[in-house]
Amino acid sequence: MLHFSRLSQLLTGALLGVLASGTQAAAPTPAPDALQPLLATINERLNLADQVALTKWDSGKPIQDTARETLVIANARRQAIEHKVDPEDAAELIAAQIEANKLVQYGLLAQWQAASKAPDVPRPDLNKIRPQLDELQNRLLQQYADFAPYRVDPDCPAWLAAQRSSLIKDALHGQALIRATGELCIAEQ
Repeated sequence: MLHFSRLSQLLTGALLGVLASGTQAAAPTPAPDALQPLLATINERLNLADQVALTKWDSGKPIQDTARETLVIANARRQAIEHKVDPEDAAELIAAQIEANKLVQYGLLAQWQAASKAPDVPRPDLNKIRPQLDELQNRLLQQYADFAPYRVDPDCPAWLAAQRSSLIKDALHGQALIRATGELCIAEQ
């Protein structure tokens, strides 16, 4: 009887050890240092969408600007090589940023149309915003290159969700940030 009791204790201890080690393995690893600057730049670019929306409101120009978008994506493909990023990955990243920015613009214009007015704030010049967007694109591609090795990590979606949530200022920008970062993590298949 004493032998059975000791065996039972050993098996229980071993089972608890396995469960405990499984719990520790399930905890996500800390996010890489490369993620926060990348998300900050994406968010900075999204915040410029508010100013772009104001210029579109004032000018009556459409949000969709296919010629400009094509040029920006082509530039990203060219810049990708100097940043050691696959040109197609760079194009997808920048296309996601453009779509996220348009999401903010459409949302803000809809809000302003419902209110029959845009905010009474100083109006930016779109020609002064574009160089800022170009500079952000260059920084974004470098930060993307720094983060690229972590894209396939199984913890990537958890890191992204945790760090993205601290940047969300409202529902519209939150949805846009989700769109802008939607392809940062790659699930292995």
